Amino acid sequence: MALSDITDRLGRTIEGLAQPFSDPVIRLGVTGLSRAGKTVFITALVANLMDRGRMPGLRAAAEGRILSAFLQPQPDDTVPRFDYEAHLAALTGPEPHWPESTRAVSELRLSFRLKEAGLLGSVRGPRTLHLDIVDYPGEWLLDLGLMDRRYDDWARDVLARIGGRAEAAGYLAALGEVDGGAPLDETVAKRLADAFAQYLHAARAAGYSDCTPGRFLLPGDLAGSPVLTFAPLPEPATAPRGSLRREMERRFEAYKEKVVKPFFRDHFARIDRQVVLVDVLGAIHAGPKAVEDMRTAMADILAAFRPGKVGWLMGLLGTRRVERILFAATKADHLHHSEHMKLTAIMAALMREAKDRADFAGADTAAMSIAGLRATVEETVSHEGRTLDAVRGRLLATGREATAYAGELPQNPAEILAPARQGAAGWLDADYRVMNFAPARLRLKPGEGPPHIRLDRAAEFLIGDRL
Repeated sequence: MALSDITDRLGRTIEGLAQPFSDPVIRLGVTGLSRAGKTVFITALVANLMDRGRMPGLRAAAEGRILSAFLQPQPDDTVPRFDYEAHLAALTGPEPHWPESTRAVSELRLSFRLKEAGLLGSVRGPRTLHLDIVDYPGEWLLDLGLMDRRYDDWARDVLARIGGRAEAAGYLAALGEVDGGAPLDETVAKRLADAFAQYLHAARAAGYSDCTPGRFLLPGDLAGSPVLTFAPLPEPATAPRGSLRREMERRFEAYKEKVVKPFFRDHFARIDRQVVLVDVLGAIHAGPKAVEDMRTAMADILAAFRPGKVGWLMGLLGTRRVERILFAATKADHLHHSEHMKLTAIMAALMREAKDRADFAGADTAAMSIAGLRATVEETVSHEGRTLDAVRGRLLATGREATAYAGELPQNPAEILAPARQGAAGWLDADYRVMNFAPARLRLKPGEGPPHIRLDRAAEFLIGDRL
C-alpha cells in the first residue's frame, strides 16, 4: 500500500473518530448530466429550506421542529463556495433568467437549529445539524465510468459507438490520416485531441450523454496539458514503445490517475446522501438513441457509487457509503400533473439497474418527478376537437407567453425503453415536444421560497430522517 493511501485512510479515520464529538453533518451530493438542472435544484432547495412556507411535505417543517436554518462558511477551504446568492437573484429578480451551469466542484453548508420531536423536545435543548451540499459538473461525472476501464476497451467502444454519427465525421476523417503504430508526433496528437474535443462538444449539443472524457468539455487549468491530449485510436498491427497509440494509452491512464481518481477520492467518495437529476424529457424529445445513450451513461456513472448502510463502528472508523439515493426526473413543470406518474415510471425504469444494485447493498432508493423552480402554470386547451392538458409559460427565446402540450407519455415505460434499446430511428406512434421556458416573474410572500414541484418530498426523503 502506498504511503499516500495510508495517510489518506488515517486522515479519514481521525475525521470519523472526531465526528461523534461535534455537530452531526450530512453530505448531500447533487449529481446529473449537463442541463439536468443541478444549479437550479440546489438554489431552490436551499431557498425553500430557509423559508419553508412551501414545504408541507417536509415533516420537520410542518411540525415546526426547524427553529432556524442559516448559511455558514463551507468546511472545505480549498473548494469554491456555491454562489447561492447570485443564483437566487438570477431566478427571482425583476428580469429572471436561468443561472450559469456548473463549471467546477462547489459546496455550500446550511445549518439547522432543531427541536426534538415528542417529549424529548421539552426536556432537551435545541440541537444543530449541518447539511453540506456538494455540486459537481455533469461532464466530470461521466469520467467515473472510466476508472475500471482499459484504454483498448474504451477506444474500441467509443469508435464503435460514434461510427454512424454525423457529429463525428470530422474526427473520423482526421483519424483516417494517421497511423497509430508510427512514432509519436506531438502535432498529430494535438490535432487528434482537438478534433475529438470538437466532436464531444457537438455530440453534447445534439443530446448525446456519452461524452467522455468529461474534462475535454470543461478543461479548466488543464487545457493544453498532455493529460488532455489523447483520443481513441483503432488498434494497429503493431504499437511499439514510443508509438502514437502507446502514448495515447499512457495519457489515458494518467488522466484516470491524476484527474479522475482525485476527484472521486476528494469529493464523490465522501457522500452520505445522493440525488441523481436526469432530464428525461429532453432525452425523449431527442429520440430513442438519446434515451438509450443516457441510460447507459448513467449506468456507468452510478456503478461508481458505494451504496449501503454503515454500522456505528464503521462510521467511527470513517467509512462512508451512500445511504439514500433519489432518482429525480427534472423539469416536471413542462408537463401537466396528470403526466407526472408516467414520467416517474419512465425514470424508475431507466435507472432500474442502478436502483436494484443500491437496494441490494442496503441503501434506500426512490424515484420522483420534480421541478426545482416551477416556471409554468397548468391549463386545459381545445385542439381539433380534443381537450388537452397543457402548461403555459414564458418562452426562453422570445420572452412571450405560450401554451405547450408536450405529448402524452405512455403508461408502460417499455414503450420508451424498448425502441431505445433496439436503436430505433424515431418514435413509432408519438411525437414528443419540449419547449424551453424562462423563469416566471415571482412575487414571493414573507416566509415563502420559490414555487416548485415536490421539492418538499425530495427533501423529506433525502434528509427528513435526520431533522
